[in-house]
Amino acid sequence: MIWGLSFALLEGAAMDPRTGRIMNADLAEYHVPVNADVPSVEAILVPEEDPYVNPLGVKGVGEIGITGTVGAIANAVWHATGVRPRRFPIRIEDLLDPAG
Repeated sequence: MIWGLSFALLEGAAMDPRTGRIMNADLAEYHVPVNADVPSVEAILVPEEDPYVNPLGVKGVGEIGITGTVGAIANAVWHATGVRPRRFPIRIEDLLDPAG
């Protein structure tokens, strides 16, 4: 979920339009939050019967939390401001000038 929060609010790859090269290709310039940057989060798991899991009964849940988190943050921003974010990361400039 922290990865989803990062995608929605912080992550933005800067590209040089002349060369196509990524300008912030290291973690010193590409900002991602760590656990200390995010308040306590609670994941609520819903029990389900799934006959298609592997023999150990394990199912991957890694990246699936990103999608729901990003959508929830975008909807919260829309609810609070009346402006629906159309690109990520959500920037204040896009909320002040939604046509821009």
